[in-house]
Amino acid sequence: MRSRYPAYIGLGLIFGIALAACGTQSAVVPTAAVPAATAAVVPTAAVVPTASIVPLAAFAPTAAVVPTVAPVATTAAAPTGASAPSAEVARPSNPGGPGQAATMTGDPKAGALIFVTNCKLCHGDAGKVGVSNPGSSDGTVPPLNPVDETLVSKDPKVYAYNLDLFIQHGSTPEGDKPTLKMAAWGDDGKLTQQQIADVISYVMSLNPAK
Repeated sequence: MRSRYPAYIGLGLIFGIALAACGTQSAVVPTAAVPAATAAVVPTAAVVPTASIVPLAAFAPTAAVVPTVAPVATTAAAPTGASAPSAEVARPSNPGGPGQAATMTGDPKAGALIFVTNCKLCHGDAGKVGVSNPGSSDGTVPPLNPVDETLVSKDPKVYAYNLDLFIQHGSTPEGDKPTLKMAAWGDDGKLTQQQIADVISYVMSLNPAK
């Protein structure tokens, strides 16, 4: 009886060789189609534009320096031509500049009434005759009609200025001891500036400039 073992052995060898042959080839596993991941593009920092260059001329100019305004003087300024009077023009003995009345509009009719009440006693009716004034060089109070010709001017501002100085500040006549002195109607507050302007207008009407 023939042995079966050699046949089995032979089959086993063949089977083993076949298995070995299969084992040598690794199964190819198809890889999943993975899309290539591209690197994320990181945006660069936004470029900040530099400040626009503004030409110097475009800048607003600095505020202009406003000079300090001097307070308005209460007295009127001397008119042109009267600030430096000549030596011949009559001036009161008492110092002082023109008052506001020198630049105000006066009413000659109102001035006539004021004259009668306050000035007639020394300068006479309508200013035509000055009363006696012992102790003065002239011996009398100067008349106002006619008035001292050096006070008269064709420029009404200068004319008013010349008269205003006497009425505002008064005057002491020349002489050793004059009995009468012209009162400072403005400085002493005996007349308002409007009343003085009215008297100036009245005296000017008595002595119109030629």
